[in-house]
Amino acid sequence: MARLDKTTALEQLVADVSRSSKYRDICPELISSIGAQELEKRRNLKEAIKATKNKLHQVGGAYLDGRDHLADWQAVLQQAMTTGQAEQIKQACRHLMGYHASTRERLPILDVFYSTLFSQLPPIHSIVDIACGLNPLALPWMPLSESYTYYAYDIYQNMMDFLASYFELMHIEGHSHARDVVRSSPTQPVDLALVLKVLPCLEQLDKQAAHQLLHTINARHIVVSYPIQSLGGKSKGMASYYEEHFKRLVEADNWLVHRLEFATELVFLIDTCPA
Repeated sequence: MARLDKTTALEQLVADVSRSSKYRDICPELISSIGAQELEKRRNLKEAIKATKNKLHQVGGAYLDGRDHLADWQAVLQQAMTTGQAEQIKQACRHLMGYHASTRERLPILDVFYSTLFSQLPPIHSIVDIACGLNPLALPWMPLSESYTYYAYDIYQNMMDFLASYFELMHIEGHSHARDVVRSSPTQPVDLALVLKVLPCLEQLDKQAAHQLLHTINARHIVVSYPIQSLGGKSKGMASYYEEHFKRLVEADNWLVHRLEFATELVFLIDTCPA
C-alpha cells in the first residue's frame, strides 16, 4: 500500500464502492472517511474496498433490504394524503416504517413511545434527528407544538430525498440532508435532539464518536436510546451493558438524566441545562 499513491487509491475506492447498487446512495464523505482508514490498514486496494463495504453494511446496509422502494413509498404517502384522513396517513406511515429495521423494532411501542417522551418535555418547536432513517414518519405520533422545524440527517441521499417529499406533502417545515455526522455534526440550536439507537453504530466508525456527538449537538434536550435486542432478536444483556456505557459518556457533565425503559428500547432523556 505504501507504493500506491494514497489520493489515487482513495479515489478508486470511492468510485468502486459508489458503483455498487447497495452503497451508491451513501454520501461520498462517509465512504471516503471509512475508505481512508481501511487503506491504511489493508494490504491492497481490493482488501480495502471489501473492508469498506463491510463497514458500510454494519452501520447502514444491515438496516435495509437493499432494494429501492422510494417511488412506491411516495405513492403510498400520496394516496393516503388524498383521503384527508389522519388515521389513513398514520397507517401509511406505520407501514413504511416497517421497511427500516430500526423503526420496525419501534412499531410495537410506537403508540406509547413518543407520548411518554414528550410528556416529560416542555413544548418543542425544533428537532434535529440524527441518523434518522425513516423515523420522521413517526411525526404523526409526536405531540409537537403547532409550529415547529424538523432537521433530519442520515447517510442515504435517496432516503433524504424521500423525506424531503414527505415534509412537503405533510406541509412540515422540514430539512433533510445526507451527512456523515461523525465528521460533520449538526450544530444548529434546537429544543430537542433525537439520537435513537445511533451511538453504537457511530462507535463502529470512531470510538470517540458517541461522546463527540453528544457534546457537539446544540440541543436543550437530548433523547438517547439503545436497542434492548440485537437485529437477530437476542438480548445478550444489552440493556445493562448500554446503561453502563451511557453513564460513562456523560459522567463528567452536569446534565439531568431521566431513564425510561420500553419493551424494545432503553431511553435516556437528557436536560443539558438543568435549573
